[in-house]
Amino acid sequence: MARQMKDSGVEWIGEIPEDTKLIQLRFIADITTGNMDTQNRENDGEYPFYVRSPKVERSNQYSFDDVEAILMAGDGVGAGRVFHYVQGKYACHQRVYRMNNFRYVQSSFLKYYLEGLFPMIMDQGSAKSTVDSVRLPMLQGFKVVVFNEAEQQKIIDFLDEKVGEIDSVIAKTKETIEDYKKYKQAIITDAVTKGIYDTVTLKATENVHIDKIPAHWDMKKLKYVFYIKKDIAGKEGYDILSITQKGIKIKDISINEGQLAESYSNYQLVDIGDFAMNHMDLLTGWVDVSKYSGVTSPDYRVFNFIDKSAYCKEYYLYLMQMCYMNKIFYGLGQGVSNLGRWRLQADKFLNFTIPMPPLCEQREIAEYLDEKCSEIDKLIAKKEELLADLESYKKSLIYECVTGKKKVE
Repeated sequence: MARQMKDSGVEWIGEIPEDTKLIQLRFIADITTGNMDTQNRENDGEYPFYVRSPKVERSNQYSFDDVEAILMAGDGVGAGRVFHYVQGKYACHQRVYRMNNFRYVQSSFLKYYLEGLFPMIMDQGSAKSTVDSVRLPMLQGFKVVVFNEAEQQKIIDFLDEKVGEIDSVIAKTKETIEDYKKYKQAIITDAVTKGIYDTVTLKATENVHIDKIPAHWDMKKLKYVFYIKKDIAGKEGYDILSITQKGIKIKDISINEGQLAESYSNYQLVDIGDFAMNHMDLLTGWVDVSKYSGVTSPDYRVFNFIDKSAYCKEYYLYLMQMCYMNKIFYGLGQGVSNLGRWRLQADKFLNFTIPMPPLCEQREIAEYLDEKCSEIDKLIAKKEELLADLESYKKSLIYECVTGKKKVE
């Protein structure tokens, strides 16, 4: 017998079973926020510390001691998309919403419902300044489809099983992607430090980070290969270049996202073929060769070869990126790492010794890595497509079940 449906009156919910009710979240749970900040984080803290990302930190203090609660990130990249089910003692960031004392619905059902539907609210338009954010009235007025207790339990049991299966495949897919990335990193490391020929004799170096190189290679301080540029634009009108972990990109300042400067006239010029690196944050920073002319932050480092004809920029880009991936530059840095200010000072950078293969071999290594990395990147892309499909299917399944469009027998 077909289930009788009715219009919910809410566009993003659509039709719901005739025997269900729509109740605002404020009547279903008490809604509060945490009272701690990032500075309360302790790496080996006694209690879990829920912040605004999927990663759970630790703290030596706790905010709440709950029988059960649901937490949701209130701003940042995880706003309205990161949820946690918690019990016992835990710490909670001040921009994380806490829901407890549940009425009409079981906590497990509500968590599925929030995961399936609240991101749709965020996609429609959040209270946005520089980051996505969830305002309390958005959460209080959020409408929940309420089933009878027996129907809720059926939905919970069904989703526990099916979502568990999907999550297992997602986890394995993510592991495979990480394995591919590690394999790629190992290939790059071996090629730029030891070459691509297995028969060569290796010799020790005085660089603790690059301990051996082929016997016919040399080591040279970076300052004898590169020079640091610092040409200030002096006027507006240039493309603004951002250094991201996906390379140097032209920044769209018209959308008013991210950090914006009052004036770009004091930014430094970057020419096509220049190396540019974010040496201010050696954990999340990156280095790339620019495909564009423009300007970038005066705090970044722009550099190029002293003699461009003597070196292969593709080889040295692989080498520089290897130093980021393997945290070699991080080991040379100084500053306050927990605040993202771990910097590579100019003298440490310029006095760092790097391998010097013959020019013909630099080119061979670069061509070899281009081919190998392209193959691995294609494998990663396929796995990432699978991951996106699995996530999409999971969201669709949850949405259909918790709104009653799919009847769970």
